[in-house]
Amino acid sequence: MYTIEEVSEIIRADQEIIVDPGVVIKDLIYDSRKILQANNSLFFAFKGIRDGHLFIKDAYAKGIKNFVISNQHLNILTYPDANFLIVSDVLLAIQDLAAYHRKTFKHTVTGITGSNGKTVVKEWLGQLLSDKFNVYQSPKSYNSQLGVALSLWNLSNEYDLALIEAGISQEGEMDALEKMIRPEVGIFTSIGQAHASGFSSKERKIQEKMSLFAHSDKLIYPSENISSHFVPYNAVSFSWGLNKSDTLQVLEIDHSKIDKTLLRFRYEENVYQLLIPFADRASVENCLTCVSTLLSFGYSFEQIQSKIITLKPVEMRLQLKQGKNNTSIIDDSYSNDLASLQIGLEFLNQQQQHAKKTLILSEMEGLKDSQKMQDKLLKLLHQQNLSMLIFVGDRQLINPESLSYSFLQYNDTKSLVADLPKLAFANESILIKGSRQFHLEDLSKHLVAKSHETKLEINLKALEHNLQVYRKLLPKDVKLMAMVKAFSYGSGGVEVANTLQFNHVDYLTVAFADEGVELRTAGIKTPIMVMSPDESTFETLLTYELEPEIYSFSILESFIDFLVAKGRKAFPIHIKVDTGMHRLGFLAEEVKPLLVLLKKSKEIRVKSVFSHLAAAGEDSERIFSKMQIESLTTFANTLEKALGYSLLKHIANTAAIVKWPEANLDMVRLGIGMYGIDTTHSNLGLEQVNTLKTTVTQLKELDESETVGYDRRGKLFRPSRIATVKIGYADGYDRRFGNGVGKMKIAGQEVSTIGNICMDMTMLDVTDIQVSEGDEVLVYPDISKAASSIGTIPYELLVTISSRVKRIYYYE
Repeated sequence: MYTIEEVSEIIRADQEIIVDPGVVIKDLIYDSRKILQANNSLFFAFKGIRDGHLFIKDAYAKGIKNFVISNQHLNILTYPDANFLIVSDVLLAIQDLAAYHRKTFKHTVTGITGSNGKTVVKEWLGQLLSDKFNVYQSPKSYNSQLGVALSLWNLSNEYDLALIEAGISQEGEMDALEKMIRPEVGIFTSIGQAHASGFSSKERKIQEKMSLFAHSDKLIYPSENISSHFVPYNAVSFSWGLNKSDTLQVLEIDHSKIDKTLLRFRYEENVYQLLIPFADRASVENCLTCVSTLLSFGYSFEQIQSKIITLKPVEMRLQLKQGKNNTSIIDDSYSNDLASLQIGLEFLNQQQQHAKKTLILSEMEGLKDSQKMQDKLLKLLHQQNLSMLIFVGDRQLINPESLSYSFLQYNDTKSLVADLPKLAFANESILIKGSRQFHLEDLSKHLVAKSHETKLEINLKALEHNLQVYRKLLPKDVKLMAMVKAFSYGSGGVEVANTLQFNHVDYLTVAFADEGVELRTAGIKTPIMVMSPDESTFETLLTYELEPEIYSFSILESFIDFLVAKGRKAFPIHIKVDTGMHRLGFLAEEVKPLLVLLKKSKEIRVKSVFSHLAAAGEDSERIFSKMQIESLTTFANTLEKALGYSLLKHIANTAAIVKWPEANLDMVRLGIGMYGIDTTHSNLGLEQVNTLKTTVTQLKELDESETVGYDRRGKLFRPSRIATVKIGYADGYDRRFGNGVGKMKIAGQEVSTIGNICMDMTMLDVTDIQVSEGDEVLVYPDISKAASSIGTIPYELLVTISSRVKRIYYYE
């Protein structure tokens, strides 16, 4: 696309060290863990939570030879065959490059912003406009300062329409996005409460978002809450809403049909009816934005109706599901373009639980007319370390002999599904990438292991976010140990550990050796501490390089004897000290005899000395907590001095990271906070990781004389509507939630349990809300309140979610 010398000129590099001026830059890289194609890639060393300059060595080792940096003191001589461009601001550099590249696009760019609905509208428009245009759309939710730059980089004149998202969270951010995108057409989806704290007022928020369209020729927007005086003077406006002055005036919204909405509206003095396949308000509004856009692009109502009715809910995230026969299914079966394929392949490569990796890929819309795009696809596929590629489509795009892995092709999804018994997928990770027309979601349903409709969704992006929140609170030299015991607090050990390893945590901790074995066999290489070892697991500890917590003389002596018999030397152990928790650990007065044993035993080497704070979150116990910290430090210093080498010292748990910075020592142990629960109530901005959902199985209309559930405990005092949902105490939903104690949410409305909780079912009183069979139910609207209502803690609710509940992992 551009030579390195051209890039240097475009980004106005302050200094350049170019040893290979002819190299052409084709890919932009910002994360050394996500390198798919090293050749012709340019690495941008951003200074964020973690300094990108620290990963230049890793990127170089993986084949990257072109870098944009801001650290003028980097020892460039270490990389003699690499090109370096030195700038003052790396983010500004990549934005300048993206803005320059965008100017080379000769067709229409449509910019999409708003508080909500940006990604859904973009995805729907991509489908709706694909008959007339070869549409490029920014992948997933790439709408940030960096995401927009990466989106625009993949834009080429092989497309004739671009849909680009732009998202901001505070004042002053849109200017940089507008300079990059420069949309000819603007779409403002909505104005709401999202990121409200970043703006001085609602009006200022509208103005800031509207500045994306400062040079636009046309603007589509909802008139509710957005006055016409906010519209840039240069743009022809197309508003929709309830006002007579709106370009498209909504006259009636009819919700009488289940799961559908009938709209009646006026456009250009004519009245039309339109049936859309959604009932919720957000989807209706997003559909109206799409309808308005299609009208502004010259579509007739007849064309629009035939297209709108085919829309389906947008799955905006990669989903990782447990598959049959020990497989991991990465389901991204609703979208397929080069940019999203690359994201999917990056996620597939992160999965370490299986050595075998399979890609199931359908034809891409728009690819057939572009030889250049076909070449890009083939190059990407050739560089993958796959076991098998299964291609769905009737076009012969791929030459099997050019691949280093197995290849199969099916004309359609139905043929592939019919062949599943013969394919016999097992012990592998499978990425499913498909255009909607191929309905690869049908294939996904056949491959996923559990059909139980209660599911626990785990947001891996939120997990990463929470991890970074706590990292920001720590000095850079403090290590981080992540707690993944008890099936990662119910979230799933392997999948969570994979994400944590990918994010470079220093240690993982499990309760029992078999949990560690599961992680090791799934490809986890991060050091693992085992909290509850016993003699029966010693062999396992050695075989799988698991480091035991040593808390008593008996376990220490037994382990040393075992190591002597095996001839092992300097095996790492962790010494547990009882400073006041009085659960496990050596007491302060036992330090001398412990030292005697440690000094004479060459079979072991102490890696860390640690303890547990008994009341880190209690302000009333600050004196006691301080005493515990001092006791551990004294104990550890005594060991360190006598042993003659450095030991890691750690006592801080999640609460202490927030409330006890003096307890950081050499390492901290992050547990429940990583999963989005802040027991200190410190407004850290944590994101919810786990969401337990179920569905409505049946609805019943009962009069006030009836009762509900076992022992007739559910008494009715009015004619009532009762919903039975697919979760019970066998799924981990505590029986104490029965008889009105438990609260769930359906369509955003809170409802109470009625009657006793059954083994597999729970009944809810839904008399006062609109509910349909099959509706999704949020089991814990607020897990902290739910726990408090039955006198327990969120930990217990998470770890008791049954293994029969399907875990679905997704990365937004």
